[in-house]
Amino acid sequence: MPRMSARVFAFVLADDAEHYSAQELAQGLRVSPAAISGAVRHLVRIGLLGREREPGARQDTFRVYDDDVWYAITMQRREALDRSVRFLGEGVDLLDQARPGGRRVRETLEYYRFMRAELPETMRRWKERRRELFGDEIAPDAVGSHG
Repeated sequence: MPRMSARVFAFVLADDAEHYSAQELAQGLRVSPAAISGAVRHLVRIGLLGREREPGARQDTFRVYDDDVWYAITMQRREALDRSVRFLGEGVDLLDQARPGGRRVRETLEYYRFMRAELPETMRRWKERRRELFGDEIAPDAVGSHG
């Protein structure tokens, strides 16, 4: 992740506000609005931040959408895993498995298949662990909202 995108995401994650204008992000991070513009565009594109505009407002605001941000982010990555499996499957079909490159692509495909298959159980276990750690601190609709 680019450095400024990482800084913006860390700021939004650690600060207490629910949403931020680009100006608030620039002030909070002590950087130029231009630096924020590129960073939030990247973060919105990859799904780490959401962009909103209140009715009648003249500027967008940015926020993390989910109370269980890491669950939401991980589940968004399922689509990327699925695309990778399809793409790598095509590569495996084209490459000679007896050659090192073909073996590496096949291993990568099997890794992604494994990760995709393990994801639902891992996320179920995360929800349990999160409930154990934070109990009543979790908003009631956050626990089952992405399941």
